[in-house]
Amino acid sequence: MENSLFADKEYKNWIKELKARIRNSQIKAAVRVNSSMLELYWSIGADIVNKQAENGWGSGVINQVSKDLRGEFPDAQGFSVTNLELMKRFFLFYSRSNTSHDLSRENPIPYQLGTELDKLYASTEPIGKKSTLFNNLLVLVPWRHHVEIIRHCETLAEAIFYVSKTAEEGWSRSTLIVNLKSSLFSRCGNAPNNFASALPEPQSELAGDILKDPYNFDFIALREKYVERELEDALIDNVAKLLLELGQGFAFLGRQVSVMAGSKELFIDLLFYHVNLHCYVVVELKAVEFDAAFMGQLGVYVEVVNQHMKKEIDNPTIGLLICMSKDSVYAEYSLKSSSQPIGISAYELAKTVPDEFKSTLPSIAEIEATLQDA
Repeated sequence: MENSLFADKEYKNWIKELKARIRNSQIKAAVRVNSSMLELYWSIGADIVNKQAENGWGSGVINQVSKDLRGEFPDAQGFSVTNLELMKRFFLFYSRSNTSHDLSRENPIPYQLGTELDKLYASTEPIGKKSTLFNNLLVLVPWRHHVEIIRHCETLAEAIFYVSKTAEEGWSRSTLIVNLKSSLFSRCGNAPNNFASALPEPQSELAGDILKDPYNFDFIALREKYVERELEDALIDNVAKLLLELGQGFAFLGRQVSVMAGSKELFIDLLFYHVNLHCYVVVELKAVEFDAAFMGQLGVYVEVVNQHMKKEIDNPTIGLLICMSKDSVYAEYSLKSSSQPIGISAYELAKTVPDEFKSTLPSIAEIEATLQDA
């Protein structure tokens, strides 16, 4: 009977579905536990703020609260002086009293988070009450993530960006810290582009959101006077890190991808498919400052991909020009002259190796030869 069950298709399907239900239940339970803990921390933070204001208690009250709570709950975690101060900061950071100026539409958020968050911004719940923002978004992110966010962020808009991205993409705490330290908020969605005029809605807005400026390629180091092929080689050698920097949704298809424009063979530096936008992304790398002449070359690549690779189910292909540096005003003028959807970004590298020292360093071939001899 046992062996026959292993071969039974209906049994296999049932077990697969049962495992999925259990896993889903575990996730829901973890979310409920996190939600309950955050509700407690929010209420403690609110109490500390209000009691200090009402009774004139100084900062020393937090030390006493910590002592009393740890005495009553010796096995419980989270009632240290440091954590209680973080609870207070957590409440103050997201409460209307401390951040209402950040919600003003006079200072729009660079990265559009959608209509649901627009509703949250319009919220006018009184101080101390758990807000719509808390119930709909903050509870989706673990406490230690919140600690990093409120330590690094200065405005509510910036914090909501990282909370939303963490919830949406399932960032680990280490991934969150990397993105905080690389100032992802200020780099995301602000690259010059002509998507509004070259793409239909809503693809134009979504395409703008996936771009960064500048891209942070600090995971590679090159000599001072490197050429484009060396840049491309280094990025491909670190393709996993490159995909992390590009962001969620990019699928790598190839480098130096050959395409034909009549009898002319062209080579695309890097070709991606974006699974969320459902379109090809043609990337052209330039190890020099941006020049308007690059636009025509990339535009041809985009058109060829549309003609020979794009299917009916795909959205229009977009081009991304990544240069060593750029003049943003010059880039904006150049974009107006192109009918193809193109974005222009700069990139940053790790510290380069001076050319005079590079000659003294062994090459990969020399290292391999030494190892073989050994």
